[in-house]
Amino acid sequence: MAGGAREVLTLQLGHFAGFVGAHWWNQQDAALREPTDASEPPGELCPDVLYRTGRTLHGQETYTPRLILMDLKGSLNSLQQEGGLYRDTQLDAAIAWQGKLTTHKEEVHPKTPYLQNLLSAEGVLSSDGIWRVTSIPSGKGPAPRTTAPTPKPPVPTEGSIRVWSDFLRVHLHPRSICMIQKYNHDGEAGRLEAFGQGESVLKEPRYLEELEDRLHFYVEECDYLQGFQILCDLHDGFSGVGAKASELLHDEYSGRGIVTWGLLPGPCSLRQEPQKNVYRLLNTAFGLVHLSAHSSLVCPLSLGGSLGLRPEPPVHFPHLHYDATLPFHCSAILATALDTVTVPYRLHSSPVSMVHLADMLNFSGKKVVTAGATIPFPLVPSQSLPDTLVQFGGAAPWTPLSACGDPSETRCFAQSVVLRGLDRVYHTSQLPPGTPVPSVLHTCPTGEEVLAQYLQQQQPRVRSSSHLLLTPCKVGPPYPHLFSSSLSQQGLVLDGPPTGAAVESIPVLGALCSSSSLNRTLGDVAEELTKLDLRRWASFLDAGVEQGDLEELLQELRSLAQCYQGGDSLVD
Repeated sequence: MAGGAREVLTLQLGHFAGFVGAHWWNQQDAALREPTDASEPPGELCPDVLYRTGRTLHGQETYTPRLILMDLKGSLNSLQQEGGLYRDTQLDAAIAWQGKLTTHKEEVHPKTPYLQNLLSAEGVLSSDGIWRVTSIPSGKGPAPRTTAPTPKPPVPTEGSIRVWSDFLRVHLHPRSICMIQKYNHDGEAGRLEAFGQGESVLKEPRYLEELEDRLHFYVEECDYLQGFQILCDLHDGFSGVGAKASELLHDEYSGRGIVTWGLLPGPCSLRQEPQKNVYRLLNTAFGLVHLSAHSSLVCPLSLGGSLGLRPEPPVHFPHLHYDATLPFHCSAILATALDTVTVPYRLHSSPVSMVHLADMLNFSGKKVVTAGATIPFPLVPSQSLPDTLVQFGGAAPWTPLSACGDPSETRCFAQSVVLRGLDRVYHTSQLPPGTPVPSVLHTCPTGEEVLAQYLQQQQPRVRSSSHLLLTPCKVGPPYPHLFSSSLSQQGLVLDGPPTGAAVESIPVLGALCSSSSLNRTLGDVAEELTKLDLRRWASFLDAGVEQGDLEELLQELRSLAQCYQGGDSLVD
């Protein structure tokens, strides 16, 4: 790998994980497409951590995500399971049989207008089976580096988005997609609903061997594999798939980091369906306990206010207008947070690896952490970073994203914080000489010191790691239009009338925290489970979970909750 990148292999398990992953990969792709000068030093983030180089059968260079994703039958729509880059129609036509031949073809789903326009802008798959690319100004992939502008694709409409592949603009390797054919994505029958069903999937030799083969393919070509990041649905049977996958990685690749992001869709989608709500609680509880047993770090990600059965309003962002019932919207926000909090182990020059990050946050058995983000970071162009941080006062500067309630009355044991996307001119105070200094932050000579000093003031007895980056988050199409008219094209808060320009990039503040809020949250989940009459939900037990498993789960949940009870921070 170029520059000695410390590679990460990503696993996406589940359909909502596919939504988050599609936005995540689109944001990586948008960063790659930024026109660059060959004489400039490499950017702050190293794409080789997440991407791999390869060649098609026709010798064209490719640059694709180092990715394994699992989803259910009927979830791909127009996306081919083997992808488009490596397809060879001449091989497809090479059939030795000389007798009568009958061909059965599954009905092909039409591509969304967004994908049709995107393909026409990028290239076509010609009749000889070679993908003809018109222009990719990234310096990676099939086309040579160029600074020529590419046509702006249209924004997909919410009504046209049914599945995550409807807005994925990244080409995948043929070994990326693994379909679970025994369960259906659509319909009422044959659904992957329960944790036990998901566990049983990877107990079947067919699916286990397929996953192992793909793991070996990607791992064996890595020079320095730092670990695995798992994007896993928690609310359905994929929590069981994730539990078995993390166990497999833990057993086969000991010493490597395993960072798991447990994903939950918007809270409003489950209010009218009591069985799904109960299953969501059970699957989430089993998932968190089993994933934390085999992962280096586990972080639930949700826009909901609570993990419990009683619905809480979705979280609020002052400069975002989103629909919590739409996976397309919720997943975009979570992907933006994910793109920020994962920065420490994706930098070109940083000693931080997945294992180091996990070790800093998960001391004393605290393997579950919470996430938070400020999207976008509310900087006014006439102010500086110290001005904005002072305006937060003593409140937490980020919106909670782990469905653990209000963090204001909780304590933090350790935290990793990333602020990205602010031009260097905003990093320090620009007060004229002789002006009274509003705070100690205004005396710091660098932006890094401003951020570190602010975190020290907020949490004086907490181990904090912080990173300050110039690189913003890209939010151009197909990212949905979620932003208020009070933002500039670069996501800054306008102190004048709206310009009407679409927001293309934003500054973001993101954090991972080992927080005492998990004591209350995990304890509340255990309490709710004890009140359930499982005779009403016998189908969950029929799916492979026994009564004894539930009793063991409650004990482990309470033990995990106790890890976050009071106590002192690591620096004490």
